[in-house]
Amino acid sequence: MIPQIAKNKVRQRVHKRIRRKLHGTGERPRLSVYRSLNHIYAQLIDDMAGQTVVSANSREGGKAEAGAKKKTGGNVAVAKEVGKLLAQRAKAKGVGKVVFDRGGYLYHGRVKALADAAREAGLQF
Repeated sequence: MIPQIAKNKVRQRVHKRIRRKLHGTGERPRLSVYRSLNHIYAQLIDDMAGQTVVSANSREGGKAEAGAKKKTGGNVAVAKEVGKLLAQRAKAKGVGKVVFDRGGYLYHGRVKALADAAREAGLQF
């Protein structure tokens, strides 16, 4: 019998492989996405300085209108709101271009919705 590998272990392995190629800088930080069962988190990271420039997530109460309607942030509508919020905060800090790090997740569903919303709000990938 072949042992099954946990989905999260596979995701972490894929994420490590992606991170070998992606690096965020001061002028072009890395947009990192983390997706839990109930929420979604995104942050812009300057890997050279080792610090987070801007962050946004679905747990911020009342900020995301869709999040106010539904208790969890585990849907596409809330992911779009988080993407817009992140892009607005990035623009306020003077960041216009980013490198997208999907975190080992498939570019589909909530991850894609967040990325598309950030693009529409003015971030360039």
